[in-house]
Amino acid sequence: MMTIIDSDLRRLDLNLLLAFHALMKERNVTRAAERLCIGQPALSGALKRLRSAFNDELFVRTRQGMTPTPRAVELAGAIDPLLFSLQQALHRKPSFDPGTAERVFRIGLSDALEVALMPKLVEQFAHRAPGIRLISSFTDRTRASSMLDAGEIDLAIGVFDEASAWHRRHALFDWTFVCVFDPRHIALPGGRLTLQDYLAYPHLLTSFSGELHGFIDEKLEGLGRRRNVLFASRNFATNPLIVRQMAAFATVPSFVADAWAETLQLSTASLPFESLTTQVSLLWTAISDADAGLAWLIAQFEHLYGRGAARSY
Repeated sequence: MMTIIDSDLRRLDLNLLLAFHALMKERNVTRAAERLCIGQPALSGALKRLRSAFNDELFVRTRQGMTPTPRAVELAGAIDPLLFSLQQALHRKPSFDPGTAERVFRIGLSDALEVALMPKLVEQFAHRAPGIRLISSFTDRTRASSMLDAGEIDLAIGVFDEASAWHRRHALFDWTFVCVFDPRHIALPGGRLTLQDYLAYPHLLTSFSGELHGFIDEKLEGLGRRRNVLFASRNFATNPLIVRQMAAFATVPSFVADAWAETLQLSTASLPFESLTTQVSLLWTAISDADAGLAWLIAQFEHLYGRGAARSY
């Protein structure tokens, strides 16, 4: 393994190497100074430092101009490719080839978003980016920023009303609450859900507080009505299975409802009362702006689930 010894390079800086390169090309102090857009005294000072650093005259004044010594010719064989490589690196845009890349991305999101977004993403990556691995970690609006800052996740997905100056936020799609049911157990004439229909059947509730009461119930109380909540759970995995077994409603985010409807042959209906529209966004750290791999991952989410995407999730 090659090791860079800092003390060996401390005597040099990039400007000295540029001065060496200019002298090799021009073989004249005045023209070399003009090439670098500096004064002749500055170039003469650089040459003095070069001679001290390499313990060699490097350039000797002759009738033909500043003639390089054998040591200078030897050094040019190493310095010219180094400067060229550095120039190429400065102008080369970071690249990422998903077909050959080997990388693990850590994504922070809620259980509901994982159910809705990850199946299609993983399926596509298995074919188009076989070396990409995804790790899902639970996060929400209260902890996503700190997880990003700590490097625990590369990208967060969720409802983020605002972002700090050192984060980037990109709106992905909007959602609202809808009702999910099994058409084998509940028939809605014309496919329209009325308030009478909504209250006629028991309800299954996803409750992060672990209670049988949620904001939908507060909404109904404002209308002077009440629903029968039969079951409450903190996660989204159980309710669709119960809906398939009996006549019951589950009121969930539209992106969850669409995923259930597609995979479990369930139906969805708009709520018979007004419901707020909420935005799901992507969140990442500003320091990752130049990460070509992360930019590619963000583009995949936008392609599959962005506002302009033709999607059914």
